[in-house]
Amino acid sequence: MAEPTSGDEPIEPVEPLEPLEPTAAGVGESDPDFLAVQAANQAFYDAHERRDFEAMDAIWEHSDRVICVHPGWPILRGWSAVGMSWRQIFSGAGRNQFLLTNVSISVDGELAWVTLEENLVDTGNMSAVAATNIYTRTPDGWRLINHHASPILATA
Repeated sequence: MAEPTSGDEPIEPVEPLEPLEPTAAGVGESDPDFLAVQAANQAFYDAHERRDFEAMDAIWEHSDRVICVHPGWPILRGWSAVGMSWRQIFSGAGRNQFLLTNVSISVDGELAWVTLEENLVDTGNMSAVAATNIYTRTPDGWRLINHHASPILATA
């Protein structure tokens, strides 16, 4: 495993993996909850790729319990801080395209979580991020309450 960096050294991109079909844990892949969480998770990445704040806003629960950790950022708590972070990201330079791999979806009652690797392509550069997205069931469908993404460091 690579030694942690001081933050000054560039992180080398990781070779992308071949896309895999999402796996189900706790429910079958034809289960309506599995399919609804899969659709909500895809909507999250579609909104991110399109830099569409209105679509991103619709995916998240608007409460004080939401948490977001973008790679390299401090922990953001509450929809106000999380929403502002997405506005800032979407107004910045660059465009991300995601190739999602190693996707696993679990549903347990009112909560669902998706673990995956986000293989990011931006202006020809590629990097990989390990992510966990946690959703809660609401009367309006599954809403994101936690997104945590951490860079995957290249191995020696």
